[in-house]
Amino acid sequence: MTTTAHEIIRNAPGPFDAQVALDYEGRLLRRKRLTCEGGDFLVDLPEVTSLEDGDAFALSDGRQIVVRAAPEPVVVIRGNLPRLAWHIGNRHTPCRIEADRLIIRQDHVLEAMLQKLGADLSRTDMPFRPEGGAYGHGRTFGHDHGPGHDHVPHGAGESHRHGHGHPAHDHA
Repeated sequence: MTTTAHEIIRNAPGPFDAQVALDYEGRLLRRKRLTCEGGDFLVDLPEVTSLEDGDAFALSDGRQIVVRAAPEPVVVIRGNLPRLAWHIGNRHTPCRIEADRLIIRQDHVLEAMLQKLGADLSRTDMPFRPEGGAYGHGRTFGHDHGPGHDHVPHGAGESHRHGHGHPAHDHA
């Protein structure tokens, strides 16, 4: 019998039986087999769910497995933050906003744009925990550009062009 998680405990208080480290993309899931120091388990949630660092899987055997944000390649941005944040947001890019810096996942196209705008960039590896969206827990799930707007999904390796001022760019 496979141990299964059908439920998420938001900002779980613990104690925890184990932890699983997931990057930003890995923290968006519905059904997936995961491995942690406590063994394998199956995640089988009713809908696609965005997980945050500190949430926990409630397993069918009574254990709780806490989610930790795994370090991943990011860019730390300093400079004229309101202006830079506007340009990042205009591209629907997940971003961590702090008082003295912005943080995005590494993307050579965005990095080139930000440098042209005068940003000071530094690459590093750290857990990526962007701002949550207004329409979904932890993500900017969908947005409506009005009637007649064909929206190409954003994703790794995809190129897209919007009809409302976005330049075409490749996320490869």
